[in-house]
This record gives sequence, C-alpha cells and structure tokens, in this order.
Amino acid sequence: MELLRLVPVGPVVLSVIVLPAHVPAQAVAETEYRPGARAEYRIERRVETARDLGARFTAPQRAILEKLNRADAAHLHRQDSLVVPSAWYDDELQYSPFPLVYAADAHLPKLLVVDLPGQAFAAYEDGQLVRWGPVSSGRRAHPTPSGWFHLNWRSRGRHSTVNPEWYMEWYFNFDNARGLALHAYVLPGYPASRACIRLLARDAIWIHEWGDEWVLGRKGQILAQGTPLLIVGQYAFDAPPPWRSPEQLAHGIDVPQGRPPVTPGAHSGAP
Repeated sequence: MELLRLVPVGPVVLSVIVLPAHVPAQAVAETEYRPGARAEYRIERRVETARDLGARFTAPQRAILEKLNRADAAHLHRQDSLVVPSAWYDDELQYSPFPLVYAADAHLPKLLVVDLPGQAFAAYEDGQLVRWGPVSSGRRAHPTPSGWFHLNWRSRGRHSTVNPEWYMEWYFNFDNARGLALHAYVLPGYPASRACIRLLARDAIWIHEWGDEWVLGRKGQILAQGTPLLIVGQYAFDAPPPWRSPEQLAHGIDVPQGRPPVTPGAHSGAP
C-alpha cells in the first residue's frame, strides 16, 4: 500500500509527496514494481519561462522533466503545471511508470508498448524494461488505434502526404495501409498528431536503431514480422492528464497480463 500526502506550500507550488509504505523490497513482486510510482514528486502549478527553467534545472534534469510531463523542452514552460521529482537520478528508468518486468510477454525478444491513456511508451527485451519515454498520440479528431501491430519499415525522414511541409524524422512505420508511424516531432504535452505516435528526437533515434523491420519476399509477401507493437487503451480527452494525478503517480501504468497471440500478418499493413 502507498500513501499520498498533499502539502500546500503557498500559491505557487502544490507538493505531491508519494510515500511508499514500509514494505520489504523482496515483498514487492517484480511484475508490479514500477520505480516511478515509488518516487517522490511535487506538482508546481505555476510554470516558469523557458529561461527560468534553463537556469533552474540542468540539461539532464530537463530531460527527465520532458519525460515526466510528456512535453518537449520547448513546451515545458507552457504547461499549466509541472511534475518535478524530489530526487534526481542518472538512470531514467527510476522514473518509469511501467513495471520493470513484463512477465506475460517475456517470450518475446523485443516488445514495444504504447499506453495511450498515459501518453508513454515502454521497450522490453525478454520481458525486461530497457527504455521508456513520452509520446503524443492522435488528437480527438484523429485518434491512434489500439491493438497489436508490428514495426514494418523505417526511414531517416519523410515528408507527410497530408502536408509536405511536415517533415517526420526517424520514421518507423507500423501500419502501412494507413500510413501510421512512430517518429520524432513536437510534443506539446497532450495528444496532437494525426494518429501517428510522436516521440522525443532521442527516443525516436533509439527506437529507429533498436527496432527490427519486417522481411519481405520478392512478391511483397511477409517472410518475417518486425518488432511487435502493442498499443493499449484510449486517451480520455475530457479528463485531466493522468500523469499529473497524485493517484496515477502513485500507481503507475498497468500493462495487459494476458498473452494475446501475435499472429503473422495481423495489423502488419502488408502491401
């Protein structure tokens, strides 16, 4: 059990302190252990200017703030409030809202999970969390679909077919028929894309290098699928962002514990 204590500290800052109960570390199941849910945070209701944030926080600290607040550096100061950790760690996994172990899919060498309600992704290798980060999924008019997909093919960068002025770097397609992909682009702190999944540039580069493409035969048939991608849930557009909720900070993100089959050709977007 975890306890929450809300401490008003004036008109500018509301501190949200997540207090882990006194439970022996060995008593916490690995599949339920979310480091970020056992950290301490404060929520600052009045966000400073970009210059103030730059003077107050180091570059590594701002990188953590980007992940916790689902917003890139250019948009951090535009947020209504800011989630700030009470302690700073070099390992970004210490702030992960995802469990460190995903036992249900440990049989998969690689798995990418995108949680739409929490606007975050997690990358697993043999069931072990290796990276997490923020996303910006589809806006209300163009929601990102949920379900099982695969990473199909990648490109260093592509111009959008909707608007050629939109250039999408570190592009990794996951639905060929609908032209959906993970790629680097602006993260404003809320779902803003046209159904694609936006990433911070450093996360997009990492996934671009880490993920496996499909293997096609001469006639375009799929000989081997790319890295599995599980997109979970739907974003609640009419509710407050869950990553600023004390309850959500204390709980973290749940991953499905069933073992849905990753069948050849399912959501593959094959030509």
